[in-house]
Amino acid sequence: MSVDLGVLPSHAGVDEAGRGPLVGSVYAAAVILPADYDLPGLTDSKKLSEKKRDALAMLIKQQATAWSVAAADVAEIHQYNILFATMRAMARAVASLHIKPTKVWIDGNRIPADLSLPAEAVVKGDLKIAAVSAASILAKTARDAEMYALAKRFPQYGFDKHKGYGTVAHLTALQQYGILPEHRQDFAPIKALLIQGKLFTE
Repeated sequence: MSVDLGVLPSHAGVDEAGRGPLVGSVYAAAVILPADYDLPGLTDSKKLSEKKRDALAMLIKQQATAWSVAAADVAEIHQYNILFATMRAMARAVASLHIKPTKVWIDGNRIPADLSLPAEAVVKGDLKIAAVSAASILAKTARDAEMYALAKRFPQYGFDKHKGYGTVAHLTALQQYGILPEHRQDFAPIKALLIQGKLFTE
């Protein structure tokens, strides 16, 4: 279980998923956990198997005092940048909670400028604070769901396997089939292919 640094039932944990991939939205989640939460194995989503993440995501949604998932899409990532888009997604997740937290713990070293709540950035917060761990799981499972949906539309890209990251398989598919509108055009591998005119065609 995550090390709980005095998380109170009025405090929210916030984390993101999907900053690094070459395709799709970046997601953020906010979670307020009750003092008596029972989430065996809760930790940073990256340290869990997909099966365990999915199981914990269901339990988190059942047990959380409040939870919310938000996203910033490819258009926002292109208009601003991935960091600013991530901050926007985090702020949206907090704003969408049906209970207003008295404080927000955010994984990492930055706090969204428009949060309008007391907040603290905690490096490796997803390993230290239970509510942040829970948020990391909800953000990751939401992001993965987008990749599975994209894989159904474009199975040749293998999004269900690499989840949009710049793996050899993904880069090979990009060379073969071209860039989709869902790809992040400001990311270096995609930008290079755009220069070559490698766009997806039906």
